[in-house]
Amino acid sequence: MDDDGAARSPARDDGITGRTLALDFGDRRIGMALSDPTGLTARPLMTLTRTTRERDMAAILDVVRVHDVRRIVVGMPLDMSGARGTRARITETFMDRVRGAVRVPVIPWDERLTTVQAERILLEGDVSRARRRQVIDQVAAVIVLQSYLDARRAGGAA
Repeated sequence: MDDDGAARSPARDDGITGRTLALDFGDRRIGMALSDPTGLTARPLMTLTRTTRERDMAAILDVVRVHDVRRIVVGMPLDMSGARGTRARITETFMDRVRGAVRVPVIPWDERLTTVQAERILLEGDVSRARRRQVIDQVAAVIVLQSYLDARRAGGAA
């Protein structure tokens, strides 16, 4: 076990190579982003409209299998002070469910202001309001994932 409670599986995660999946967990949707196999770049994957816990976990497990995901990074909505508020505790419960569904490490990652950044990027790209609503969760997941990947390369992430 590591500090975030994820069971490490050496056969699945050598800590360096393999795809990383990022999840931007929300009340209605889960934005997903996926890294390239070398862990250099993040790209949007999809937005999962939440239904039931079982279906949500099955969909995440399917993505992990299809894309040979080695680790999952979940955006942790910390308060601006860095404290864990109500939303962070809800996200931790979600992470526990993901850990129970998949056999890869699940890592929390600070997501403060990622939705604001995603909205700004989409506005600067002159994306229509309807289209922004469809992709904002994916863009937020890309921001979380790219931040994680950059920190790993710099030696600051697990």
